[in-house]
Parts: sequence; C-alpha cells; structure tokens
Amino acid sequence: MCGIVGYVGDRPCADILVDGLKRLEYRGYDSAGIAVVNEGVLDKRRAEGKLANLVSLLSDDPVDGPTGIGHTRWATHGRPAERNAHPHRKGSIAVVHNGIIENHLAIKSELSDQGHVFKSETDTEVIAHLVWKHREAGHALAEAVRMSVLRLEGAYSIVVLDADTPNTLVAARLASPLVLGVADGEGFVASDIPAILAHTREMAFIDDGVMAIVTPEGSTLRRIEDDAPVELKTQTVTWSPAMAEKGGHKHFMLKEICEQPDAISNTIRGRISLERSTVELPELDAVADALSDVSHFYIVACGTSWHAGMVGRYLFEELAKVSPHVELASEFRYRRAPIDKKTLVLAVSQSGETADTLAAIKDARGRGATVLSICNVIEASIPRASHATLYTHAGPEISVASTKAFTTQVAALHLLALHMGATRGAIDEATLSADLDALVRVPAILESMIGDDTPYMEFARAWHEATSMLFLGRGNLFPLALEGALKLKEISYIHAEGYAAGEMKHGPIALVEETVPSVFLNPRDDHFGKVRSNLQEVKARGGPVLTVYTEGHEDATRLTDFAIPIPEVPHRVLPLICAIPMQLLAYHMADFKGTDVDQPRNLAKSVTVE
Repeated sequence: MCGIVGYVGDRPCADILVDGLKRLEYRGYDSAGIAVVNEGVLDKRRAEGKLANLVSLLSDDPVDGPTGIGHTRWATHGRPAERNAHPHRKGSIAVVHNGIIENHLAIKSELSDQGHVFKSETDTEVIAHLVWKHREAGHALAEAVRMSVLRLEGAYSIVVLDADTPNTLVAARLASPLVLGVADGEGFVASDIPAILAHTREMAFIDDGVMAIVTPEGSTLRRIEDDAPVELKTQTVTWSPAMAEKGGHKHFMLKEICEQPDAISNTIRGRISLERSTVELPELDAVADALSDVSHFYIVACGTSWHAGMVGRYLFEELAKVSPHVELASEFRYRRAPIDKKTLVLAVSQSGETADTLAAIKDARGRGATVLSICNVIEASIPRASHATLYTHAGPEISVASTKAFTTQVAALHLLALHMGATRGAIDEATLSADLDALVRVPAILESMIGDDTPYMEFARAWHEATSMLFLGRGNLFPLALEGALKLKEISYIHAEGYAAGEMKHGPIALVEETVPSVFLNPRDDHFGKVRSNLQEVKARGGPVLTVYTEGHEDATRLTDFAIPIPEVPHRVLPLICAIPMQLLAYHMADFKGTDVDQPRNLAKSVTVE
C-alpha cells in the first residue's frame, strides 16, 4: 500500500515525481505530497485527498529542484489529512515511508522526552526525527539512515533526502517493496515499476535488510545490519509505459478485462507443446522432486488470488490426484499446520508483495517446506522468498479490482496441475492433450465474448440501486461465485455474498426477496440440473435471477429475468470463461452508479501491511 517515487539527477523533478505518483495512485490515494531540494533548500507540498489536489496546489504554488521524493498515502496511522501526508520533515531531513513501524510509540516517547516535537499522528514521522538526530550527532546521511532503521520494528520501505547532502537519496527496505531505476546521469527509486518505467527499463530490486545510496553517478547497496557492500544486480523490464495507460478505455479495469485474451496467451506461450502433448516448465526444475513426492500440499493466498487457488484445488484433484488445502494466508501463518520436508506450499499473488502471503511462506520455508509461487511481478518479494516461481506475464495491472491477474493465475494453476499430473503419472495422454487444446483455445473464446455489453448494462440499469446480491455456483464455479461477489462489493459498494449453490438452503435462502437479485452460474455441466433446482427455489420465493448459461441451451433461461450466454467449453476451463461475466457485471454496476471504479474507497492495490 502507498506509493513512493524518488529522483536525483539534473532535471527539474517535480513533474517527474507527480507523473510517477499518477502511475502509483492505485496504491494509495488518501493524500499525496512531494519534497524537493534545490541549492540546499528543502521545500515540500502536501494535500489531502486525491493526487489532483496536490497537482492543483503545485499549479498555484510551484516548487522544483533536481532532487526529490514523492508519496501517495493509504492511511494506517492517523486520518487522511495534510498534516499526516508524506513527506514528513525534521529540519533538513524529509522522509517517505510505506509499511508500519510497530514500535513507533516507544520511539516517539523517547524522542519527546529529549525535546522533539511531533506534528502528525503517523508512525513515519519518528523516522525523520531519528535521522535528523543522528545527522546532528555528526554522522553522514547514509550512516544516519542505517542507524535509524536499525531501531525500527515492523515493515518499511523508506526514502530519505537531506538538504545538506545534495544529489543524494538514501533508501532502505524491510518486507515492503522497493525498486531502483538505473539511467545515465540519473537515479530513480520507487515502490513499483510503473512509477519510473517511462524513464528507464533497467531496474534493480532491493532485498530485505538492504539500503541504497542513489546519486546521479550511480547507486550502491549496503547491508543494514553491518554496512557490508551488496552487489547491485540489474535487469531489463519488458513492460512498456504504454501497457500502463488506459488505451482509450474509460477505466483501467475495463482495459484490463479486455486484455485478458492476450494476458492468458502470454501465460501459456512457450509452455505448451500440442505436438508432443507436454507442458514445458523448465523454471520448475529446482522443485521437480517436491512436485512428484508430496506429503502435504497447501495453497496460500489472499482475496482474489485465494479464489484462484480454490479453482486450482479442483484442477489438482482431477489432474494430479493430489488434494491441496487452500488457505487464507492471514490465517495459515498463525496456525501450526503439519509441515515437513515433503510439504509443498504454493503462494499465489499478483504483486508478489502481499504481506500475509509473504510471511506465511517465510514461516513454511523455515520449517522445511518447498515453496513455489505464482506471481505477476518479476523479482518481487514472494518470488525471491520461493524456491521457484511460475510467472504469469500478465503485464501491469493498475485497477485495484483484479481481473487479468485472476485469469492468468487460473491458467498458470492449470498448467501446473497438468505438469504435476504428468510428473506423478496421474494423467493419461488423452486427458493431457484435451486440456492443452482447451487452454490454447481460451484466448480466442474470450476475445469473442468481449464487446457486447448490452446484457450487463441492462442488468445494471435495473438493479444498480440494490443493496444486496447473491452469487451461486457449484463445483469449480463455486469459487467464481465468490469472486463475482467480491468484485461487485469492491467497486460498487453493494453488499454481495458468494455461496456454493447447494448451501443456499442452509441459511442464505432467508435473504431471498424481490429486492435481492441472485446470480446463478449454470452452464451445461455436470451440475446443471442441481443448480437449476436451486434457481427454481429462488424464483418460488419471488427473487429476481440473472443466469450465466451455455448458448444454444436457451431452456436454461426459462425461469430467469436476465441471461448472459457463454460458449460451450470443457468443464475444466469454465472458470476462465465465467470470469468475464462476473467482471463485466461488477464493472457496469459500478460504472452505472458512478463510483470510482479503479480506486474504490478504502482499498489499495497491493496489501503490504498486515
């Protein structure tokens, strides 16, 4: 959560900082600010609310210089207000920070006793005071930062500038993402790639417990614990800046829904050989033994990624003949589940920075488990904490509500299940060949489904004022009911619940009335008759119904008020197909209501705090 960007070079940096913050606004948008140094003078501008408020402030009261830092905030300590916005300052020192400093109250009390006066309610401000204190004691900036962060407990990524140390930024990281951008005569630092991608594709990802000294001449890394040098390793990011733009779409979410055919193609490209009927995953060679001989298997994830993991459970059970426990990472890390050297833990995360998932796999790895991850962001924290990673290659996902990350995770899980099935001798060649063929056909099918928004808009027009909705499905579409409900509540603020359709009579049916629409996922699969019976029970009680059905089987819509057709496909790829109606339904409900689709209230894209 929150967004950081920093620049040092020879260009006026205010516009660079603001542009970077625009590309990070999905990470935090309760307030925003920048601080710059120009000829030894430190100045800052901060504004409550969206980034546009800061832009307006800078228009009226500009500030500039060749060295600066910026921040968009998602409030943790202290309400959204200008005085709680970053950067925080003490004397010549300014600091931006992501994460949570768990011992900030103790530090604040200690510094207050020494005469320090604090102006905010945040945990971040203590960092500025600590650095200033060590600078006043005569330490150089990098050493002052190092001494300060040694006092901190919790999670942080910070960037510090000092008006008395020109052309230098010092950054440090622990359990919160931070990336350096490398360019001739310039240095960049950010909490996520899109913030600096317009300026350089050469990136270096800072490890936990490492600090960076960034200057126009280049960056150096030091280990925080003992100040030992750390090698700077860069890599070229293949995303283009245009991939993070709306491309003519009204919202990033709609753009990312429409990108799913290409995104899934990128996930499976080079990993499927139809001629040999094989799955090619050389990146998993390091965990080959663990995949073939598993005693305990856990999938750990949060939110939408957890729903993808639930779809994965059906795939692993059918194709690999192994049944994983699908766990919420925030709960799994506090349980003592049985883990040994034959345990496989699979982490699923779009950003690769999800705090609970990261903590869960670190604990599991420390107890002897083999850790595999499915992730979109290269060299993020979760991949680096894993023995091997299967990247989804979905490209940047900007909208807070995840769409293409979900479907590419499901596609990657399908590939992994097929790979494990073949490795374990649990799948016959005909099944393997049929599933590979079905996966290859998915992008074209999704392309054919995207474009006609009429049924979604009709439903939104009729029901955008609803206060509650139910989503119901069976089998591998039960997780899609959960995902559909999550998408709707995230961006439209309509209360929604997803249920296994067979559980409806065990409580949720009490909610059914003429003002509560129910969405049924009921294509022609093995569960069709059972789901239709559940649908009839809702209609008998006066509940309005929207049905997702298999085109060509219009009898499935006989009792429904709204109907959305999908192509007929093999049942194991149904979750990929049914994701589109769930996403478009939520999108058009939110758009009709006029909510902030890409930046829904109280949410942030990457949950990097517990």
